[in-house]
Amino acid sequence: MIICAGEALIDMIPNDRDAYVPHVGGAVLNTAVALGRLGEDVGLITGLSSDPFGAMIEDHMTASNVSTAYAVRSDRNTTLAFVHLENGNATYTFYDAETATRNIQPIDIASVPAGTKAVFFGGISLCNPPVADTLLALALSQPADRLVMADPNIRPGFVSDQDDYRTRLTKLIGRADIVKLSDDDIGWLVPDGDLSAKAQAILDMGAKMLLLTEGGDGATAHLKNGTEVRVSAEKAQVIDTVGAGDTFNAACLAALRRADALSPAAIDTLNETTLTDMLTFAARAAAVTVSRAGANPPWQAELD
Repeated sequence: MIICAGEALIDMIPNDRDAYVPHVGGAVLNTAVALGRLGEDVGLITGLSSDPFGAMIEDHMTASNVSTAYAVRSDRNTTLAFVHLENGNATYTFYDAETATRNIQPIDIASVPAGTKAVFFGGISLCNPPVADTLLALALSQPADRLVMADPNIRPGFVSDQDDYRTRLTKLIGRADIVKLSDDDIGWLVPDGDLSAKAQAILDMGAKMLLLTEGGDGATAHLKNGTEVRVSAEKAQVIDTVGAGDTFNAACLAALRRADALSPAAIDTLNETTLTDMLTFAARAAAVTVSRAGANPPWQAELD
């Protein structure tokens, strides 16, 4: 099983009349949904509200084969993210204070189930306490032979304390076996140097592999041992970019699981063929997501 840990929320996305319409979203939920649709055994640790939006989220998880057994249930409201689209690119305004995910405490989370191969962390749930500190503690508590992947999906305007956020991410990257960053993300984390120098700085923090995405310019896998593989982006008619990076994350994890490489030890020895196959599969999956509105990852049958 793969466990994803982080936010599930409602994206309020404008329609063609500029009226906001609710869609289930959240970077970590999107990753879990994409994994479920790709046929992977996946569960989501998240805050799940008893409000109507919480019911929407639970129905969406179930329909995409994501286990709800690990959800932290409460009467707190669901987080809302208002999406602003400009030329297909999305920016967000979040309403998150005192919500079902934001207020998760360590005592709320049961142990990660035995047999879990990988745990994924990411999104706005890493930005602000208490949930951010709860998830960091969960990441740091994972055994050394269980793969940890992190995609901070950095939102600087949402962070309440920039110094604490940087410290938290540095600790998480130090434990993570795989870190995925966009070119914007890595520019915020490592302001100086070219992309190659920035990638090395992330690996120096402790990650075994960095996945660096550059939108239409493709993606690169950097290993600590010096191996570097790049693939071009798949051509697509872009409707919007919501959920594209999350789909990319899920497809990478699925590809590694299928290659019997979903472990920290295996990451150290990945060859260029396996890395190329992983990145190509992830690029194909992400291209489907950007070709349709909202976070709507592909099912495996669409990629076959």
